Amino acid sequence: MGNRHGPAGSVGTRTQPAAEYDGGLTTDRNFHIKSTRHIMILAGEPSGDFHGAALVRALKQLCPGIRTTGIGGKEMAGQGADIFFPIDKLSAMGLVQVIRQFGTIKQAFSLVKRRLKTDLPDAVVLIDYPGFNLKIAGFIKQHYDIPVCYYIAPKVWAWNAKRLDTISKVTDHVALIFPFEIPIYKAKKISATYVGNPLVDEYPQSLPVLSKDNKKGLSNDLLIGLLPGSRSAEIDKLLPVMLDSAGIIAKRYPHLRFLISSGIKQHEERIKHIVSHHPNSDLCRIVTGRPKQIFDRTSLLIAASGTVTLEAALNFVPTVIIYKMSDVAYRLAQLLVKTKYIGLANLIVGRQVMPELIQDNANAKAISETVLSMLPELENHKQQLYQVRRRLGLPGAPKRTAAIILNLIHKNEAPKTCLTNSGKSD
Repeated sequence: MGNRHGPAGSVGTRTQPAAEYDGGLTTDRNFHIKSTRHIMILAGEPSGDFHGAALVRALKQLCPGIRTTGIGGKEMAGQGADIFFPIDKLSAMGLVQVIRQFGTIKQAFSLVKRRLKTDLPDAVVLIDYPGFNLKIAGFIKQHYDIPVCYYIAPKVWAWNAKRLDTISKVTDHVALIFPFEIPIYKAKKISATYVGNPLVDEYPQSLPVLSKDNKKGLSNDLLIGLLPGSRSAEIDKLLPVMLDSAGIIAKRYPHLRFLISSGIKQHEERIKHIVSHHPNSDLCRIVTGRPKQIFDRTSLLIAASGTVTLEAALNFVPTVIIYKMSDVAYRLAQLLVKTKYIGLANLIVGRQVMPELIQDNANAKAISETVLSMLPELENHKQQLYQVRRRLGLPGAPKRTAAIILNLIHKNEAPKTCLTNSGKSD
């Protein structure tokens, strides 16, 4: 099939705001397409499992009785998906880790091929994890006549834009989650739709009422959040410098305290070890669980670059973005990465609404100076984050994506059967 037509029969990229397009199926009613419908969803990382779970839930809302299988984790399984390969075996980051897990990745690839042969789905959905998913998509297009939809596509806007050619060949439609992706796919004439960002569904609250007095004094119970990342290497590099920064900030504001996010349970001991051996440990407390509880309690964040900084923007929490990597990796990134910013909020708005301190600039002096300059201006920094939510549009990304997937199935079977809104074949 390949990426040649949109889900509603149009050519090219759909550029309507997320709220205006649903993939050719209205999302406010149930479509009883067939209770035996089967969607295979392939998510190779925890974030993909989270978004995959929301997609499974949306598919069930539009098509009750639909069956979902795939690679995922506890979140997808919790929504009723039959997980035939767990993501905790696949979450490798970096070249060394990928090489170490090559055997496991190969095993997963073989299992997907076997499941395609013994339990062929009506459609396959790819969620992120491009190194694995694009290869699987190529195999599907060579051997099967079923639609492939990419949800949360590779970050071609940052690096490896050559993947666009592969995406064009091996997918039928791409559900985009960032508005700045639209012109990239349109230029390549790849069938794609901006469906909105799923994090808007996760944080649907309205805009907060901001104080008109931007210069008011800082409260005595002010908290700053430290989010050192979700990977071991990030935590090892970033948490110590965050703690160093905390000490400098506390000298200016002795009443300030810091909450450290341990989003993944398996990293809690690593974080405890680093904190307990640091001279500023008495300033900090570790909080385990999703970062929302950090957002709700803090006035400002120092955070590792990543999706969590977009979550912070949607919660209107001013944030200093930092990142450090090995010198070799940084030099390579300078050659490959083509974006002006690394923060998603900055990319979405097109200007720096969250300060970025990268590599050598991510030092305790620079971080603390940036934080200290922001503290008296917190209301202004919150106001700058308004535009992020406005640019992303309304909630409903999983349901729009689900509608696109079901419509792709309908289009693929159109010569064989005609689907009506009642779910009956003509």
